Amino acid sequence: MIHRLLPHGTDRGITPIFVARALRGFADGFVAVLLPVYLLTLGLEGIAVGAIATATLLGSALATLAVGAWGHRWTGKAVLLGAAVVMAATGLGFSFVSSFWPLVLIAFFGTINPSSGDVSMFLPLEHARLAASSDAAYRTDLFARYALVGALCAALGALASGLLDQLVAMIGVTRLGALRGMFSTYGLIGIVVWSLYRRLPETAATSNAKSAPLGPSKAIVIKLAALFSVDSFAGGLVVNSLLALWLFKRFDLPLPAAGAFFFCSGLLGAVSQLAAPKLARRIGLVNTMVFTHIPASLCLIAAAFAANVWLALALLLARALVSSMDVPARSAFVMSVVQPHERAAAASFTAVPRSLASAASPLLAGWLFQSGWAAAPLVACGVLKIVYDLTLWWAFRLTEAK
Repeated sequence: MIHRLLPHGTDRGITPIFVARALRGFADGFVAVLLPVYLLTLGLEGIAVGAIATATLLGSALATLAVGAWGHRWTGKAVLLGAAVVMAATGLGFSFVSSFWPLVLIAFFGTINPSSGDVSMFLPLEHARLAASSDAAYRTDLFARYALVGALCAALGALASGLLDQLVAMIGVTRLGALRGMFSTYGLIGIVVWSLYRRLPETAATSNAKSAPLGPSKAIVIKLAALFSVDSFAGGLVVNSLLALWLFKRFDLPLPAAGAFFFCSGLLGAVSQLAAPKLARRIGLVNTMVFTHIPASLCLIAAAFAANVWLALALLLARALVSSMDVPARSAFVMSVVQPHERAAAASFTAVPRSLASAASPLLAGWLFQSGWAAAPLVACGVLKIVYDLTLWWAFRLTEAK
C-alpha cells in the first residue's frame, strides 16, 4: 500500500522511511496531548509543561546541529538507527521517572515531540534520503505525501490519546499507570522504527561520507534559517502540548474531546497538504508557503478572543485546514535551491535554528498561562507568523526553485 503513495520515478527502497514516519507520527500525536496530562497528574504546573517542552525542543535542535556538522562521518542509515535507539530509551525513561529535573534531562537528550510537526534529528536525514530518491519534477509531491503520512498518523495518535480514560476503566489501572503505559508504547515504537531503518538499502549516494559540508549555497541557507527561526519561535508558543493546556484551562475541555479535536485538526492539516503540490505548480513554492499561512495566523488570533469553546475550536480547525500547506513546499524549496551534495547539511542547518527558536518560546508561553495571560501566546504567535510570511515573500519572491 505504501508503494502506491510514492510518486512516479521514486526509488521504492525508501518505503521503510514512510512506514517509520507513520509510526513516529502516531507516537508524537498521542504524546503531544498526553504530556501535559501526565505532568499535571504528577502534580506539576503549567510552567513545568513549558519547561519540558523547551528542553525537548532545545535538545532536538542540538542533536540536529550535530547531524549537520558531524553526521557525514557515518552513513545516514547508521545515524537513523542511533536516533531510533534514543527514541526507545526516551519512552522508557518517561514511563519510569516522576521527578521534574530528571524528566527535563530525558526530554533534553530524548526525542519527545510536543509539537504538531517533526522537529527531531530524524528530519534532515529522512529529507536528504527522500530528495536523493526522486526526480526534481516530483519532489514536491514526494514531500507532500511524506508529510501527509506523518500528519494523518499524528492525528490518529491524538485520537488514541482520548481513549486513556476508557483504558483506565477497562483494565482497572490508575490514570497514572495508564499514562506510563502510553509512554512505554512510545518506546516500543522506537524499537520498531529501528527495525525498519535496518531494511534501508545502502547506496553510493547515501553512504558517501564526502557529502556533508555546506558550500556554494551557504548564504541562501543562512538567510532561510534566519527566517525559519522566526516562524518556529512563533510556533513554539502554541505547540500542541501547550494548545492542549490552553483548552484544558480556558474551557475545561475533557481529555476525550481534546483528543477528538487534535484528530480532526491533524486530519485537516494532512489532507490539505495534498493540494500543496498542485498549488505550488500554479503559483510557485514561495507563494504557496506564504499565502496559505497568513489566513491560518488570522484564525489563531481570532481564536484567542473566542467567547465559547465551539467558536474557538471552529477557528482552530479552520487554521489547521491551511496552516500545514507550507510544509511540503518549504521542504522542496530548501532541497531545490542547494546543491545535491549539500542537502543533508542544508536540511540540518535550516532545521536547527527552527528548533532552537521554538525551544525558547514554550517556557515563555507556560509562564504566561500560569500568570493569567492565556490569550497572549496565541496572539503573539499569529502576529509573528504574519511578519515572517511577508518577509519571506519579499526576500525570495524572485527566487526560482530548480
